[in-house]
Amino acid sequence: MIVNKYIASERGTANHGWLQANFSFSFANYHNPERINFGALRVLNDDIIAPKMGFSTHPHQNMEIITIPLEGVLKHKDNMSDEWLYVAPNEVQVMSAGTGIYHSEINASSNESLNLFQIWVLPNKENVTPRYNQELFNPKERKNKLQVLVSDIDDESYKGLKIHQDAKLSRIDLDENTTFTYTLKSIKHGVYLMNISGEITVNNQEMFSRDALEITETADFVIQANANSELLLIEVPL
Repeated sequence: MIVNKYIASERGTANHGWLQANFSFSFANYHNPERINFGALRVLNDDIIAPKMGFSTHPHQNMEIITIPLEGVLKHKDNMSDEWLYVAPNEVQVMSAGTGIYHSEINASSNESLNLFQIWVLPNKENVTPRYNQELFNPKERKNKLQVLVSDIDDESYKGLKIHQDAKLSRIDLDENTTFTYTLKSIKHGVYLMNISGEITVNNQEMFSRDALEITETADFVIQANANSELLLIEVPL
C-alpha cells in the first residue's frame, strides 16, 4: 500500500472577498505541477461563499461535476431547465456536462455563508447528453457504515447518483474509537480520502480536519477514528 498525506494548510488558496477557496489540485490561478489530478479526480475545491454571492452563468463541457454542500444552501440554475433549484446539506448535486451546459451557482442565503465541496471527475465517455440530478441522503445511514453517494452509471450495484466514470464517492461518519475497513473496487483504483472533520489514523498516518490521503496499490485499508469524524472517500481509476 502506498499512502501520500496532504496537510489542509498546504492546499492552494484564493481569497476573492466573496469567495474563500481551498484547492486540493491545480485550479484557476493556483498551479502546482505535482498536484494536477489523482487518476480521474481532477478537482476538489473546498469553497466558502459569502451571502447572496456565487458563480454567474458559465459553461462546462465533458466533465462530471459533483457538489456537496456542508453548511448553507446552494441555489442552482442551468440551461436544461432554466429554473432555480436548491441544494442543502445532506443533498448531493451531479451534472454530466457532456456536449455542453451553462449554469449558475449562488449562495441562497442573505446572511449566512455557504461551505461546499466542488468535485470534478474526468468522464470515460465524452459528448454525452448533458444531465442533472440531485438527491437527499439520510445522515443516519452513514453512521459507522459506508454511504455511497455517487457511482458509475453502468454499475447497478449501488443506488444513488450516477456519473460517466468507474468511480465511487462515499461518506461515513465514525464514532470515536471505532474502525472501518474500506475495500476498493479494483487494485487499479485509488482512494482520495478527505477528513471533513475529526481525527483519524490510516496506515499510521494521523489526520485532522481537512487533511487528505491518496491511497493506492492496495485491496483495502483500515480507518481508525480517534474522535468523532466525518469522512469523504473518492475512489477513481488511476
